[in-house]
Amino acid sequence: MANCIIAQSGGPTSVINSSVVGLIHANKDIKAFNKVYAGLNGIEGILNGNIVDLSSFSDSEINTFRYTPSSGLGSCRYKMKKLEESTEEYDKLLDILKANDIKAFFYVGGNDSMDTIAKLGKYAKKTGIDIKFIGIPKTIDNDLMFTDHTPGFGSAAKFIATTALETYLDSSVYINNGIFILETMGRDTGWLAASACMARINGQPIADFIYLPEVAFNIEDFLLDVKERFEKNNKVFIVVSEGIRNAEGTFITEVKSQAHDKFGHAQLGGVGSYLKNLIINSGITNRVKSLELGVLQRCAIHCASDLDLQEAFDVGYSALKFALEGNSGYMVAIKRESSFPYKASHILIEADKIANNVKYFPKDLINEKGNHIKEEALEYFLPLISGTPSLVLDNHLPKFKAISK
Repeated sequence: MANCIIAQSGGPTSVINSSVVGLIHANKDIKAFNKVYAGLNGIEGILNGNIVDLSSFSDSEINTFRYTPSSGLGSCRYKMKKLEESTEEYDKLLDILKANDIKAFFYVGGNDSMDTIAKLGKYAKKTGIDIKFIGIPKTIDNDLMFTDHTPGFGSAAKFIATTALETYLDSSVYINNGIFILETMGRDTGWLAASACMARINGQPIADFIYLPEVAFNIEDFLLDVKERFEKNNKVFIVVSEGIRNAEGTFITEVKSQAHDKFGHAQLGGVGSYLKNLIINSGITNRVKSLELGVLQRCAIHCASDLDLQEAFDVGYSALKFALEGNSGYMVAIKRESSFPYKASHILIEADKIANNVKYFPKDLINEKGNHIKEEALEYFLPLISGTPSLVLDNHLPKFKAISK
């Protein structure tokens, strides 16, 4: 009986390991493969021979692994060369897979990972190699096309909305309050920042303004809005995506940051501080605080959505079944059947349709002034944050497990 392998790539999420466990459980139920291997640190690790047998870990360890945030198999941001440029690393990878009698390769990741799946599926088909390549969706950014949402997003959204509520209350305790700015991730899209629209007290949204990359950011309009609201309420609560851009399409923070990752994406962050300085320098008030949520958005399992954790498990489970049906070069996508009650199913989408495309937050769910989210967006967001997972505990703290050699 042949084997399969699974690996993780790109930025972590709080529920990414649940997809690995879903695949393991599917194999136990279906008994399709002799062994489920894990590639440590994604494609890059596999090319270096970093492969472990997941069956060597106990059921208890695997269960703890399911409730462990971040990429428990390690990750990478490794971009394979175009097939037209060189097939050397493709040949090396396929040789490693064949040497381990691997007939199915599963990659848990986002946009760039699906690019890898598309390339490998194409090359395997071209060379007549019988290995199936299936992508399993993951990204807190929720920016993959053709899937209703991505595992990892629901938990990040829940954390953002919860933190918005908590920081709003903290920033509203004085007679003379100030302005609070909450900065979320979201390089190209505003899904994460928009999720703060769920944060409500007495049925009313606590955020005065929410700014997304989908709408051009105008400094003059921003300062006028903030000044008017501050003079009226003596406090302002702002949520902003790190990726907001000006009318020319330039990232607000990219002007002062030249750092890029291996895929050429600008390394952002610090827009909250930038807006804070704008407000202070304009003379509105000196009482301004900004909080950059940073990596907490993708590793806060203590504030995860149980539905998100289960869906991550389910797409991993379905991936193995789809591979057994002979599919290759596809990503498992989530199709929403209804919101209340929430119901979804899984479909296959060609990985090359996902790769290098971006699903933007719908502009028809942004208000006319471009500084808040419409009420209709709640129907999309709310089902995705339901439930609280029962974590594995040790000495009253979460117990975690990462996989290593």
